[in-house]
Amino acid sequence: MAKQKKLYRTTGKKRKIAGVCGGIAEYLDVDPTVIRLIWVIATLAYGVGLLAYLLAWLIMPEK
Repeated sequence: MAKQKKLYRTTGKKRKIAGVCGGIAEYLDVDPTVIRLIWVIATLAYGVGLLAYLLAWLIMPEK
């Protein structure tokens, strides 16, 4: 039986602000820095990154 992946905010070393990017990186199995760069680009280019981060912070449970 395969282990089911769940999306959580991270705690500990991978956490910078709220653990949203670290949690997404764990879920997608990529480096958290890549997710953070994508998030910054989305914030600067489209302006929705900050709102999306705040919503994710409220919605995603902590690990």
